[in-house]
Amino acid sequence: MRLLEPGRSTSRVEILNVSPHGIWLSVRGKEYFLPYAEFPWFKDARLSEIEQVELLHGRHLRWDELDVDLALDSLGHLDRYPLKYQ
Repeated sequence: MRLLEPGRSTSRVEILNVSPHGIWLSVRGKEYFLPYAEFPWFKDARLSEIEQVELLHGRHLRWDELDVDLALDSLGHLDRYPLKYQ
């Protein structure tokens, strides 16, 4: 039996790739790249820690094991969020 259309993804957040330069993730079908230069919390994180991400309230990403919280809006508009971890 074949479906006429593929089913909807049940995952709202998915880690697509972890590279030496950053992380690619998909949130509700939209892709984002998080370069380590802008998001240094992920650079030395274990893959198991990076994969444990949740989308909260439809606009907030949370990595509990890394103690990282990001507003989804900040991923698409880095110029509006110039503060960086030092």
